[in-house]
Amino acid sequence: MRQSIKDFAVIVSKTLPIIEPIYEFGSFQVPEQIGFADLRPIFQNKKYVGCDMREGPGVDKILNLHAIDLPSDSVGTVLCFDTLEHVEYPREGMQEIYRILKPNGMAVISSVMDFSIHDHPYDYWRFTPEAFKSILKPFANSFVGFQGQESFPHTVVGIGFKGATPSLTEFTEEYDKWQKADRKLLRQIVHRLTPPIFIPIIARLYRDVTRLTKRST
Repeated sequence: MRQSIKDFAVIVSKTLPIIEPIYEFGSFQVPEQIGFADLRPIFQNKKYVGCDMREGPGVDKILNLHAIDLPSDSVGTVLCFDTLEHVEYPREGMQEIYRILKPNGMAVISSVMDFSIHDHPYDYWRFTPEAFKSILKPFANSFVGFQGQESFPHTVVGIGFKGATPSLTEFTEEYDKWQKADRKLLRQIVHRLTPPIFIPIIARLYRDVTRLTKRST
């Protein structure tokens, strides 16, 4: 679990209708993140079930995302943060998530693109925004976004709405702030670590690379 994903979860909880029960897939908290990776405080006073493929901190129920042992149309909201890269067959996993959601349910997902290999316990995939659009096709409507460089984001996020799409006005306003905050942080890091004489050169190179990338797509 990363702070940026927790921040995104806060946006979802405050700006979108959260239908119960909430099922989080990938809720196992690795030793260095016990407590920090707990999303329950973000969704207070909601029926919340943490699920994973193994027992451990944060896990209330052991479920396999490839074949979820839950009835169809029984879950209000699914959270699957930074987990799909560890799922061997993510498209099957998303089909199962769709199946268990209530007719007006919602799935909120995130994963990585520009990110190092991390075994918890396996690491299979990296996702582009277009990949998220593809695996969310079963849903009636969807939203896909990212954080990082447009040509090579480090994080991809998505929301699938099984039924009608709620108003996204407040959500998109907060999403835009979330996305821009990451870029501001990157600029701050560059300024702190780079000698002042090189900052204009780096900025010019970044603009040139971004412009060339957009032309090639």
